[in-house]
Amino acid sequence: MSVAMINEPQVKRIHPHKFTMWIAMGSICMMFAGFTSAYIVKKNQSNFLEFSLPIIFWYSTAVILLSSLTIQLAVKSFKARERKQYKTLITITAFLGVLFAALQVFGFRDLESHGIYLTGPNSNAAASFILIIVGMHALHVLAGVVALLTLFVRAFASRTKNYSVTPIEIVSTYWHFVDILWIYLLIFFVWIR
Repeated sequence: MSVAMINEPQVKRIHPHKFTMWIAMGSICMMFAGFTSAYIVKKNQSNFLEFSLPIIFWYSTAVILLSSLTIQLAVKSFKARERKQYKTLITITAFLGVLFAALQVFGFRDLESHGIYLTGPNSNAAASFILIIVGMHALHVLAGVVALLTLFVRAFASRTKNYSVTPIEIVSTYWHFVDILWIYLLIFFVWIR
């Protein structure tokens, strides 16, 4: 009696760190869905202040969109083993992430210079909600910047040529996620609210 060997296709498994990242991003989506839902409910109160976002938030949007492009190009360079180009692109992406966060701070200062206080006795629920929602997004961007800076340090300090693409793919996925999340929040604050 002969035993026939069956060739079963191998199931391609997702890396555990990538899977964890996807779970975390799902949780973050739920958190921001809760924030924006609460904003919609709260906005029906009579004392809810209506105002438009400063133009600087649009500039920060352009910066984060550009950073999404640079990190994608960094991934491509890393996969092609073009280390010099990868180092340049990861440096630019980290700089753009810091610039995005700085522009957000300037946007909040612009609101306060126009009498829209985010905290304190003169604040309004609308401005406080924006502070919480955009502030939480900024914290997630800063977490991404820390990850980018880690890749940056590893790219310049590494004496061995480690070509594991998993770390850069994870950071890239997260970075695209915070980019998309910001686009959602901007659309929400400009058109939905």
